[in-house]
Amino acid sequence: LVAVWLSSWLFNKLVLLPAASLLQLMDVRQVCCEFLQSQLHPTNCLGIRAFADLHTCTQLLNQAHAYAEQHFTEVVQGEEFLGLSLQQVCSLISSDKLTVSTEEKVFEAMITWIKHDKPARLEYMPKLMEHVRLPLLSRDYLVQIVEEEALIKNNNTCKDFLIEAMKYHLLPADQRHLIKTDRTRPRTPISIPKVMIVVGGQAPKAIRSVECYDFQEDRWYQVADLPSRRCRAGVVSMAGRVYAVGGFNSSLRERTVDVYDGARDQWSPVTSMQERRSTLGAAVLGDLLYAVGGFNGSIGLSTVEAYSYKSNEWMYVASMNTRRSSVGVGVVDGKLFAVGGYDGASRQCLSTVEKYDPVADQWCYVADMSTRRSGAGVGVLGGQLYAAGGHDGPLVRKSVEVYDSQTNSWRLVCDMNMCRRNAGVCAINGLLYVIGGDDGSCNLSSVEFYNPATDKWTLIPTNMSNGRSYAGVAVIDKPL
Repeated sequence: LVAVWLSSWLFNKLVLLPAASLLQLMDVRQVCCEFLQSQLHPTNCLGIRAFADLHTCTQLLNQAHAYAEQHFTEVVQGEEFLGLSLQQVCSLISSDKLTVSTEEKVFEAMITWIKHDKPARLEYMPKLMEHVRLPLLSRDYLVQIVEEEALIKNNNTCKDFLIEAMKYHLLPADQRHLIKTDRTRPRTPISIPKVMIVVGGQAPKAIRSVECYDFQEDRWYQVADLPSRRCRAGVVSMAGRVYAVGGFNSSLRERTVDVYDGARDQWSPVTSMQERRSTLGAAVLGDLLYAVGGFNGSIGLSTVEAYSYKSNEWMYVASMNTRRSSVGVGVVDGKLFAVGGYDGASRQCLSTVEKYDPVADQWCYVADMSTRRSGAGVGVLGGQLYAAGGHDGPLVRKSVEVYDSQTNSWRLVCDMNMCRRNAGVCAINGLLYVIGGDDGSCNLSSVEFYNPATDKWTLIPTNMSNGRSYAGVAVIDKPL
């Protein structure tokens, strides 16, 4: 009913705004524009932009266009994008302010738009490729994906753009800046403020509570609760949304997955995993979300599943060599690392670490940590893998070590201020944050961060609203 009411309200504003313009009711027009701005979302921003353009609402037009630029990765997944005209697509993908993690997203969006109506749009390929910054793509992606795309192979102008990109990569890195074209210019997106979201956890039983930390304001605030109690889940941010995967509801290990939309402050379910998993590791590699190991209520798991948000499907990939519950995971150099954990078969906390290669679909061992760690907080900062705290039996650690994939070696860095296991971890602005956890006797509400430049841990001034361990943590764009 609420959704129907909101839809009706939005429709009324869309009807009211042109009437207000016609009758010169400028205050009413302004209220309508402000309301539409507050409703901007990846699924409607292009429609609102077109509406604002039609009715000469300049400020709303600029706001909707900026929103589309900032949320490009999510916007291109919607129906509105597929319905854009050639001029509108060019306007969007040519923008220096486009927020994309990699130029791959622009190339893939362009190909998707063409294929949506291939007979009518095929002739537009050269015009669109002019705005895709192919030289900024990796050499491997150019060779394996772009060069193999049939739409490129069958168009001489597009092949010329590919050759230009290849020549750019043949130059020594210190000479590439001498090649100055629209396609070699890096995009300079306007930075969107970030917040840290802490999902569920134990306090002391599984809870539904979700809270966010505003780094700029040093302030915690509550957002929409999880649909049900969930702790020991895998939590990641992918394609602009937060995924809470598996976990424990204080009675059962879960297969279910809930997704948080920050723009709408609401959770919704997607396809469940094939296995029940709590204390799993979760990470995003490429366009896939990996659920690694965990505990199903009977045994520790070595199995691994991958989820595609594009197809809303889970599939098994290669299993690890070792069963690992309470495992931490991270992605470095295109590989997925599973760090420590607990091997239920031998009843031991683990110091071993495995690396997954998605191309070969294979796990192999890398260097062991200096000590056994189950429930370590694992994160990636500056291309290096950190393992913070954890425990070995009853001993809860405050020590932290970092793995260098180039040398296949671990080294100790400064200890945390507090012993922590089962804590959440995230990295932002060159700092590694460790959130909550427990010290072996009570749940912690404190958060501390590591600065690699000073090799120092610092507690943030304001604690969470309550202590929680086994919570999931991610970094997301600050909602409007």
